[in-house]
Amino acid sequence: MARLAQTAGLTDVQQEILSTVRDFVDKEIIPVATELEHRDEYPQQIVDGLKELGLFGLMIPEEYGGLGESLLTYALCVEEIARGWMSVSGIINTHFIVAYMLKQHGTQEQKDHFLPRMAAGDIRGAFSMSEPGLGSDVSAITSKAVRDGDEYVLNGQKMWLTNGGTSSLVAVLVRSDEGHPEGTAPHKSMTTFLVEKEPGFGEVRPGLTIPGKIDKMGYKGVDTTELIMDGLRVPADRVLGGVTGRGFYQMMDGVEVGRVNVAARGCGVAQRAFELGVRYAQQRHTFGKPIAQHQAIQFKLAEMATKVEAAHAMMVNAARKKDSGERNDLEAGMAKYLASEYCKEVVEDAFRIHGGYGFSKEYEIERLYREAPMLLIGEGTAEIQKMIIGRRLLEEYRFQG
Repeated sequence: MARLAQTAGLTDVQQEILSTVRDFVDKEIIPVATELEHRDEYPQQIVDGLKELGLFGLMIPEEYGGLGESLLTYALCVEEIARGWMSVSGIINTHFIVAYMLKQHGTQEQKDHFLPRMAAGDIRGAFSMSEPGLGSDVSAITSKAVRDGDEYVLNGQKMWLTNGGTSSLVAVLVRSDEGHPEGTAPHKSMTTFLVEKEPGFGEVRPGLTIPGKIDKMGYKGVDTTELIMDGLRVPADRVLGGVTGRGFYQMMDGVEVGRVNVAARGCGVAQRAFELGVRYAQQRHTFGKPIAQHQAIQFKLAEMATKVEAAHAMMVNAARKKDSGERNDLEAGMAKYLASEYCKEVVEDAFRIHGGYGFSKEYEIERLYREAPMLLIGEGTAEIQKMIIGRRLLEEYRFQG
């Protein structure tokens, strides 16, 4: 039987990359993921292996030392990695978003300075939009940058940085009123700064503090942190793109591809949950036969597999749309929404198939059950995705009365 979620039309190079990643996941991630997750331990050996595979430079152009691959290739790799352990895909994702923003919006000097070392994995990226009282309302950002000669002084508190501690480059979105008169729309007075720092916790450079890791229900191993700026001085040439006031659009472009990534993560976790469920259903016996032979379980497996296939197809479509150079916020929003919701449902069904054993930390499904909820929130909640989808649909189907 063919595996679920196959992708038609891949090149030989794409198939070779995916095969290599799949083998790495099966041999290096799945056997250790649950143990590392329970200890909330950063998977340094796994990350080093991904670095050797070149995955930190997967979408960075060849001229900067990367592999120059497409968003589709990247998303399919993320799907495979998340199938092994979703936290590892998060480590890659934030790095990828910063590299993408640099590639699309950075000055030539910024690209030359950062991208080769990002491709090699020597610089790890993180990005920061959210704030403690902010949620999804990015326009309400209060962190601020004030010009002081050839530098900007940044003050404020940011929240929910994936890779906050282990990263050495953070793309930070703050308000910058310079050159933007009072009454300017909030999203037109925001700027993205490229902030270099030392990996670690505490004061990682003058004016910049990364407190300890936030203790989370799931999504462990990867470090999620706050970021506190108190008189942080950043050179003016570290404004992304060299011009203030464009930060909101730059971040939204990054988040758009990030939504494809989160959809891919949902697909990967759902695939693993299906694998665990269908295997356990054939091993567990009740009433004299494997529970897989009971119609109720077969119905669950059928529904789970259909959801895995549907989510994968929408994720692939969104990635291909972006790769073609077309606007894909509608497709990315739909893919992220469907994949995260279906992931939650497939994981819960696999949990139910396991019965009481699903509640035991000895079984992998327990970890997946705690990981899936993060996907409902990351890169925009379901409600935000519905807003994006609804607005785009009204643009496309505008009634001319």
